[in-house]
Amino acid sequence: MEQYETLSPPVRAAILRSMTGGRGALGRRTLLRAAGLGTVATAGLTACGIPAAGRKGDTTASTDHSAQEKVVNFSNWDQYIDVTDDGKHRPSLDQFTKATGIKVAYTEDINDNVEFFGKIKPQLSAGQDTGRDLMVLTDWLAGRMIRLGWVQKLDPSNLPHAFANLEQRFRSPDWDPGRAYSYPWAGIPTCIAYNKKVTKGRKVTSVSQLLDDPALKGKAAMLSEMRDTVGMTLLDMGKKPETVTDDEYDAALNRIQGAVDKGQIRKFTGGEYTDGLSKGDIAACVAWAGDLVQLRLDDPNIEYAFPAAGYMTSTDNLLIPAKARHKTNAERLIDWYYQPRIAAELAAYTTYVSPVMGVREELAKIDPSLATNPLIIPNAQMNATSHAFRSLSEDEDTRYEAKFSKLTGA
Repeated sequence: MEQYETLSPPVRAAILRSMTGGRGALGRRTLLRAAGLGTVATAGLTACGIPAAGRKGDTTASTDHSAQEKVVNFSNWDQYIDVTDDGKHRPSLDQFTKATGIKVAYTEDINDNVEFFGKIKPQLSAGQDTGRDLMVLTDWLAGRMIRLGWVQKLDPSNLPHAFANLEQRFRSPDWDPGRAYSYPWAGIPTCIAYNKKVTKGRKVTSVSQLLDDPALKGKAAMLSEMRDTVGMTLLDMGKKPETVTDDEYDAALNRIQGAVDKGQIRKFTGGEYTDGLSKGDIAACVAWAGDLVQLRLDDPNIEYAFPAAGYMTSTDNLLIPAKARHKTNAERLIDWYYQPRIAAELAAYTTYVSPVMGVREELAKIDPSLATNPLIIPNAQMNATSHAFRSLSEDEDTRYEAKFSKLTGA
């Protein structure tokens, strides 16, 4: 066990917040389908913890059996792919098999990044095949897996559509420059949502309003996810989350603390803010755009805004784990989803941001309203103002989460 570091209490607390009240619970894809999920296990939070970042040498490669075995084992999140109404077919996967002869063993066995990591950690640490050829992880864990050397480098010759059609803003995250090891499955924008009935028709378009507007006192909320809440505040202060310093981080916390002290902020919340918005208990809040497409269909009083100062975004990403048995088949499946027509079918179902160029035109053929929905297809101005929180070192992650936990009372 010496090769692993135990999670620090602040980071452990932050992960538990995500699993019980944050994006790992009711937010993102699970919000509208929560009834279909069981209790999230905490296997990844055992004494061994998540291993410290740092490569241990190139031990990722293995013999590729793709030519002899026409299969790819794909692990993904619940309800994160297109499904027919009867639940018996996944059209985009069925089309892949018909076109290539490669069968997809598709498993919805990712309920939370940390829990899933706990499942595959023993095999990865022992240099063994996890039984999976492809998996979808959120950017912070994807970056850590890459640094550990537990992800295989992709072969560009098997990814012509992905290389050509990946949108520019997704091409070079600081945790995987040039996308040598990953390709995004979907983007997750953070915005501001408000109930115009509660605000009496007044628009809420900035973090400054959430923190300072007397009309919102006691009815404003921010997210329990540090990178989203602090990142949005940093942008409101004219600072960039992708280059944040310790002093800038502390200044953002002080800004939020001032609003907490004067009773402006009602609570720090996970995906349950959707219920508060609809009921009117929350007038305005920091929100995840993917939650709002359906919410707005159910409640016409719910509005949203992407602040002029900029907004935060993160990604869920396709990766091939070390020792995967069918690497080429997995790469062909990644490339399949970078054809605009296929990407449009996926985006129409999940309603998350597609990272594929040319999707708008294909979405218009499916449903014109989807093609003009900026929550799914951000416009040029939005693309220019999106930001990602920079990768943090182990020490920074511990310190930043400790301070944020103290602020939120978690």
